[in-house]
Amino acid sequence: MRCRTHLPDETATLAFGARLAHHLRAGLTLYLEGDLGAGKTTLVRGLLRALGYAGRVKSPTYTLAETYELPGFELYHFDLYRMHDPREWLDAGFRDVNRQAVNLIEWPEKAAGWLPAPDVIVRLTIADEARDVACTAASPAGAQFLEACCANC
Repeated sequence: MRCRTHLPDETATLAFGARLAHHLRAGLTLYLEGDLGAGKTTLVRGLLRALGYAGRVKSPTYTLAETYELPGFELYHFDLYRMHDPREWLDAGFRDVNRQAVNLIEWPEKAAGWLPAPDVIVRLTIADEARDVACTAASPAGAQFLEACCANC
């Protein structure tokens, strides 16, 4: 299952994150791919706002991970941009990622071979001032998730 959509501005990116949020459930892992400035953290901000999180949502570029306690599940937002070797994932203490949480992983290629397998790959591409997003299911759970949230894509 795949879905694609055009996001003309930041508001649309936040709204797409909110659409994803309504169908998240514990245990899902989403890889967030795209160049610097593609909108990965903006998408996460929209997702978290839709789940009722009112605090500051920042990119975990320097902390590597941010954890959010939400009703129904924990959400981990990883940003692996600064990693130079996949083994740094283990060195950072992430070996035992909570598989009952929702895991959103930016720059997953930086820890290739060590990460939990994705259920969905979300790829954001810069298109002038806008963004294009392509979501691809990578597991049966990911296909169910995309069927629910992207039925109109």
